[in-house]
Amino acid sequence: MSGAYRPVEPAADVKYRRVLLKISGEALAGESKFGFDFDTMERIAGELQQVVQLGVGVGLVIGGGNIIRGQQIAKLGVDRVTGDYMGMLGTVINAMAVQDILERRGIDTRVMTAIRMEEIAEPYIRRRALRHFEKGRVCIFAAGTGNPYFSTDTAAVLRAIQIKANVIVKATGVDGIYSADPRTTPDATFYESITYKDVIGGELKVMDQTAITLCKENALPLIVLNIRTPGAIAAALRGERVGTLVS
Repeated sequence: MSGAYRPVEPAADVKYRRVLLKISGEALAGESKFGFDFDTMERIAGELQQVVQLGVGVGLVIGGGNIIRGQQIAKLGVDRVTGDYMGMLGTVINAMAVQDILERRGIDTRVMTAIRMEEIAEPYIRRRALRHFEKGRVCIFAAGTGNPYFSTDTAAVLRAIQIKANVIVKATGVDGIYSADPRTTPDATFYESITYKDVIGGELKVMDQTAITLCKENALPLIVLNIRTPGAIAAALRGERVGTLVS
């Protein structure tokens, strides 16, 4: 599939030229919350294709919660470090699955892992990743940071900074950031925009504190939106008011 897609100049109405998109592993599972729902994955791939067609450079970090979570399995007695490494391997499985779907759509994609496994993916090397972006490839960054005790949210922010992304988009199951979980608190307040200071001070569960602090220290904007809303990601990258902007 190499060479199937060639980079194009970003569309005139694009505000962000390079994005790091963070998707939870559960998003790939659809309603079942475990494993893969391929209809859902095809829909997500269609959303990503819209972004690629805008000429935007796309980096992708996918969680592993649809397969295994290190923290959860540690509660069952598994050593926390072992559990976290198991979770990292889950993100690699998800990355390979999404790569396959994207490449069947003609989108040239590379999986890069923080843990070396050359038989199935490239090791993460920053300069190589930047070269992939220059060639118009989508880069899927897997295996987190390669270290236990760090979430895929933190890995996403770290990779965003390293690849010089203009924005992070966290695609979730809700329309943005609320004062409380709107699924359990119907009268929760929706924030169209909010500062990192307020997110940290209010202990809003957007990303973990390490990830949020990294965003704040590097002045990296974050958009939180609903992955189920058709065209939401592309609209956000054009600068339209979608979801919640954290800056």
